[in-house]
Amino acid sequence: MQITGVTQHDLSHALEGSFEPNWIPGYPQSTHEVALFELDTDTEHTGYAASPSFAGGLRYDGPLSLFLTGMDPHDVDAVRRKLASVDLIGPRPWHVLMALWDLVGKDAGKPVYELLGGSGDPIPAYASAGEVGDVDDRLAWTQARVDEGFEAVKLRIASPEDVRIVEAVRESFPDLEVVVDANKGWAVRVMGEEERWSPKTALSVARDLEPLDIRWLEEPLPRHDHAAYADLRERTDVPIAGGEFLDGVSECYDLLDAGGVDVIQPDAAIVSGLRGGVGVAAAARERGVEFVPHTWTNGLGFAANLHVMAAVDAPYCEFPMEPPWTPDARDFLLEETFELDDDGCVSPPDGPGLGVTVREEVLDG
Repeated sequence: MQITGVTQHDLSHALEGSFEPNWIPGYPQSTHEVALFELDTDTEHTGYAASPSFAGGLRYDGPLSLFLTGMDPHDVDAVRRKLASVDLIGPRPWHVLMALWDLVGKDAGKPVYELLGGSGDPIPAYASAGEVGDVDDRLAWTQARVDEGFEAVKLRIASPEDVRIVEAVRESFPDLEVVVDANKGWAVRVMGEEERWSPKTALSVARDLEPLDIRWLEEPLPRHDHAAYADLRERTDVPIAGGEFLDGVSECYDLLDAGGVDVIQPDAAIVSGLRGGVGVAAAARERGVEFVPHTWTNGLGFAANLHVMAAVDAPYCEFPMEPPWTPDARDFLLEETFELDDDGCVSPPDGPGLGVTVREEVLDG
């Protein structure tokens, strides 16, 4: 099998309303923008990958075609080396690796999680908020998620004062598993400057959260400051998480070696690729660190991360849920929608490759 070309489709899906993600302050999101890539081959199989995008986003199907045409998608390591060159001249290309595994799985007639050594067992899911909101809003949001069958939620905070939101949710839902995300590891700033916490502020917030029995505090510091993460981890009883937007697999190992986190979160579509994610999970396990990847991208990215989680028996799956950002909105490019089952879990698709079907309408649009 050889890759014969790469085609990029720039997709835009209107949301039924808008919301303001904590990672893009001051920029309400009313559309879901996706760059979808088709990897064509000299066989009947086509592999699919997708990346988050913005309106009028960059095109790089040309460089991808230049570097990848003629390569065998089964040779994942060789393609990864080529993608490292693409990384030097354009946007992050690691999402393309999901298309390789899509092709390899289709060629073998097996789901990717099986090729990676895993099973298709359901994975417990936590509902992941996108906004901060106020206390009343977040209490209502949490109640809606509990009613949907979630037994764990992630709350967003932007300032130390937002700890009151966590306090209110904990008081009202004493048996609920609660995760807290500060979104200080990185941010897309359309207006103004990125607001970062100092190590002193991060420690103060962590200690305020200690009595609230939270599952972890996510990204309270800039993502590259591994030493500060390690110091914070030593000085609080709250588990510290991070790594969703690191610069490739090697930085994941650097963060682990620094002792910076209790939970590492590289997204297969943004940071690690699929087999790279499996490797990071193994290294994390050796160090007593949990592996719970970030998944907030799109339906294809969610599928890719599910296969990685199934391969490594991850304890949780992040399930984005901030209406109007719903499963239908996340998965608009797919024929199928990933939904929560009756046990509060989500399962990887069991069809060949990524196990999902891209809608013909988005390819023809």
